[in-house]
Amino acid sequence: MQTSVAMTDIGRRRKVNQDYVYASDQPVGNLPNLYVVADGMGGHRAGDLASSYGVQKFVEAVRRCTDVRPALILQKAIRYANYRLYEKACEREDYYGMGTTLVALCVCGYEALAVNIGDSRLYEVTPDGIRQISQDHSLVAELVRKGELSPQEARRHPDKNIITRALGIQEEAEIDLFPFHADRGNRYLLCSDGLSNMVEDTELCRLIQKDQPLQDIGGRLILEANRNGGTDNIAVVLVEIG
Repeated sequence: MQTSVAMTDIGRRRKVNQDYVYASDQPVGNLPNLYVVADGMGGHRAGDLASSYGVQKFVEAVRRCTDVRPALILQKAIRYANYRLYEKACEREDYYGMGTTLVALCVCGYEALAVNIGDSRLYEVTPDGIRQISQDHSLVAELVRKGELSPQEARRHPDKNIITRALGIQEEAEIDLFPFHADRGNRYLLCSDGLSNMVEDTELCRLIQKDQPLQDIGGRLILEANRNGGTDNIAVVLVEIG
């Protein structure tokens, strides 16, 4: 059985919170649980609507899906949410161009499945350390994968917030699926770049490894992001495998 906590914070610089979180330790449709973080595209109109509407349609599609295979459920739900958000963006001129990142996790016993589009992240934290499971869809991440930038250079790059994929900006969404093994005691962090850009992975690991309630850890993560500048909205979902 999983336990989880979900929270967002507006940060220290923004006037609107464009991040949106969802967490259910109970079944959602044919999935045994579901955890989601979305980050409305900064600088675009109605980013807060994009993230909330995109997640709501994603969860709605999961609930209604009759398939029993988690990978197909998540793929179908992403396609549905993408189309509905794209459709919404065409309704009004001030919605044009809105979109959102989305990272989601489902844990089925000791097997887990993640899906992502954009640069919101999923991390796995164990007693041995931290690793990023999702893969950023961003300009600097592509340069890192090509060997043209180091991870350290990427963190300071002026174009680090330019994403190459997002939900709702075109009729078809290109996503990545990540199946992996989830051991008892592991903790998982889903977050927006308002956290990952502000707090180094080593510090994320140190805080999440603490023998404290998830609620306290989540609050501390947000506090650290704000202490380090809080330049963006912050979204945190923490999941512990029981």
